Amino acid sequence: MHDDASVRYRAPLWLPGGHAQTIWPALYARRFAGEAPAWRRTRHRTPDGDFIDMDWLAAPPGPGAPWLVLFHGLEGSSRSHYAQAWAHWARLRGWRMVVPHFRGCSGEINQAPRVYRSGDHEEVDWMLARLSAAAAGAPLLAVGVSLGGNALLRWAGEAGGQAARRVRAVAAVCAPVDLAAGAQAMERGFNQRVYGRMFLRSMRPKAMAKLAQYPGLFDARRLRAVQNLRAFDEVFTAPLHGFAHADDYYRRASALPVLPDIRVPALVLNARNDPFVPAAILPRAAQAGRFVTLWQPAEGGHVGFPQGAPPGHVQWLPEAVGAWLGGQV
Repeated sequence: MHDDASVRYRAPLWLPGGHAQTIWPALYARRFAGEAPAWRRTRHRTPDGDFIDMDWLAAPPGPGAPWLVLFHGLEGSSRSHYAQAWAHWARLRGWRMVVPHFRGCSGEINQAPRVYRSGDHEEVDWMLARLSAAAAGAPLLAVGVSLGGNALLRWAGEAGGQAARRVRAVAAVCAPVDLAAGAQAMERGFNQRVYGRMFLRSMRPKAMAKLAQYPGLFDARRLRAVQNLRAFDEVFTAPLHGFAHADDYYRRASALPVLPDIRVPALVLNARNDPFVPAAILPRAAQAGRFVTLWQPAEGGHVGFPQGAPPGHVQWLPEAVGAWLGGQV
């Protein structure tokens, strides 16, 4: 269903436009009040002999507290601005919170001849299976941000009626549910000059470190020549994860085709001025299915949604989405 409650968000007048509402919150806006959220790390061995690091909010939970699982975005972690904002929100409410890091994103290179990718529903299922068992019947709620949001929605669609065995509800924030269209948007103008280069500055060295682990895994010369995320996926992400090429990866990993198959309450929040996810490619109500609620405010940028006087803060996102998730318990 479509929910026009999304119009409740209004960007501050001093921060106009999707780029400003994306960049400023990530770099300068307040993420929490008081002490920074502290994390406790655990390491979990995967079935293929690799590892996943999970960061747990080091704050005492309330009795019968819900569990909040946050799947981060491209090159994100528990240090990301949105993760810290969510941790502050969870800490105030006495919720348990955990950030499972996709492979290679916890600060240490992973061990298998692969990394992480969008739409990896098998990995999401493995993580949620462990966490739902640990929750021992307490409500488990999952939110995914950007790449993590697409992966979470893809999991929910693939799982269908079985998803309710793991979670009560899911929420995706600024997820590029049509990966091919999102990649195309990232090839153009300011997106490529600023965001594309920013991501490649960390992704390319990680890829070369993976090549040092597994010589011959991919063509280093081609990798050094990539200038955008699509080219990176063509040379690295797609072949390492069993896809024929980038377009095959985008087609098989996008969440949009499986939205009608979701059978747990799902919130999909996208700002219509998100520079990463153009409004023209956002899911429509007819594409979503009856379990999916669409929030598409006019403003907010990409995982921004700032509020307040300068330097502003980023609490609208966890407060609004957290309230919706809490209403599903």
